[in-house]
Amino acid sequence: MTTSVALDPQALSFADVIAVARHGAQVTIPDSVLADVAEARRAVDALAAHPKPVYGVSTGFGALAQRHIPHESRAQLQKSLIRSHAAGIGDPVEVEVVRALMLLRARTLATGRTGVKVETLQTYVEILNAGITPWVHEHGSLGCSGDLAPLSACALVVMGEGKVHGPDGEPVDAGPVLAEAGITPVQLEEKEGLALVNGTDGMLGMLILALYDLEKLLTTADISAAMSVESQLGTDQVFKPELHYPLRPHPGQRTSAGNMFAALQDSEIMASHRDSEHLVQDAYSLRCSPQVTGAARDAAVFAAQVAAREIRSAVDNPVVLPDGTVSSNGNFHGAPLAHQLDFLAIVAADVASIAERRTDRAMDKTRNEGLHSFLAHDPGVDSGLMIAHYTQAAMVSESKRLATPASVDSIPSSAMQEDHVSMGWGAARKLRQSLDNLARVLAVEIYAAARAADLRDAAASPVTGAVISLLRETVPGPGSDRFMSPELAQTVELVTSGAVLTAASEAGTFEHTLADVDGTVLTGVS
Repeated sequence: MTTSVALDPQALSFADVIAVARHGAQVTIPDSVLADVAEARRAVDALAAHPKPVYGVSTGFGALAQRHIPHESRAQLQKSLIRSHAAGIGDPVEVEVVRALMLLRARTLATGRTGVKVETLQTYVEILNAGITPWVHEHGSLGCSGDLAPLSACALVVMGEGKVHGPDGEPVDAGPVLAEAGITPVQLEEKEGLALVNGTDGMLGMLILALYDLEKLLTTADISAAMSVESQLGTDQVFKPELHYPLRPHPGQRTSAGNMFAALQDSEIMASHRDSEHLVQDAYSLRCSPQVTGAARDAAVFAAQVAAREIRSAVDNPVVLPDGTVSSNGNFHGAPLAHQLDFLAIVAADVASIAERRTDRAMDKTRNEGLHSFLAHDPGVDSGLMIAHYTQAAMVSESKRLATPASVDSIPSSAMQEDHVSMGWGAARKLRQSLDNLARVLAVEIYAAARAADLRDAAASPVTGAVISLLRETVPGPGSDRFMSPELAQTVELVTSGAVLTAASEAGTFEHTLADVDGTVLTGVS
């Protein structure tokens, strides 16, 4: 696991974001970066001293941009900007999201295009390294001009104000926490307020975290689908490589089909009906799993490409150009990220939907190839997995609602100055919920498919058998009805922790799709 990350704006990777956000990796600032930041600051200082108004340096903001602010009021202007923009409300955002957001804002500050002081960047990084997490509320960003309210909550802490997460998870005043860590709050000067809040960092951070999680979940979906095909006496022949490439050369489809075919090799259950004529064709939910999960992979690849471009961007308004001028722009608009976040919520819902259909088949004795209704021990006396499937179906239905795009919505703000916004933050928040649901849906499928396989007279494949063995370490096999919620929760934990994927990977070889900005496999992040 990476323990230290260099804040090089042209080299920071998705893996670095994961390392800092989830694993507390320390951040260092190269001397060359500090030099670039100092040079840009000199340009801002020169413009601040000039009598001609410059947006963001010597003017108000947004709809108040026409007012020239005198020198003696500019320090107060910066404080007022941050205090007024830190207007979020609702539950706190997860610590990993805030840390990702802060790292990505620091990366933009490090580009030398924002005009902040060196001390401001250093303080931002010191807060990250001290493990101090600003208290960021869930609601407050329209995704344009960037994630204003969430970033302002972080900037407030840089000023020594606002709230941070305390040891017990409750909000505490930031000032004493910074003092205890030996961190001196920053006195913001011209341009710095905007530089700290005018970015897409929250949206990008959540997209990168989601891509890492989704990659693992899609491979897990290949495994859970293979378990369903096996336990329902389906065929593995539809997953043969020659049926996918070059016959239909979608890369994601080829990957998912290959993963399923590999997972079913050397299965005694599959061999037990190899020459049977019990079915002419399997149902779509079994036969077309690679087409659906593979399409999700391809969507994720495109989203990763967008994220890779954004992590090389300097998103601020205005920006300091190489010639020392400061120019206004619209690069803070979150549409590129919002579209991808919405798209991933759609594909996550679809992958969850087909998984639920596979589970539904296992519940029905007219379609599950000789097993009891609901895989119950004594149907009628026992209900088996009837309500586990209900729970799965409820989560799928919720995911379908979450798939409604946020980015097609827009609500004008700032006295019609900001008259079209991306809603990218909202798209990111619902994607996180959708991925949580997908993990739970796959867990129920694995739970059901493992029980169905246990009820067969032959052994599962080495890969699916490894997953079943892992499950059986903490979750008992078939039997009379018992309290099911703890067993389902344990199965969810095995999915979300990556334990299912690890167990399967130790027994077989699986291909992943997503690559980091430097070309390394995204799931290689520890």
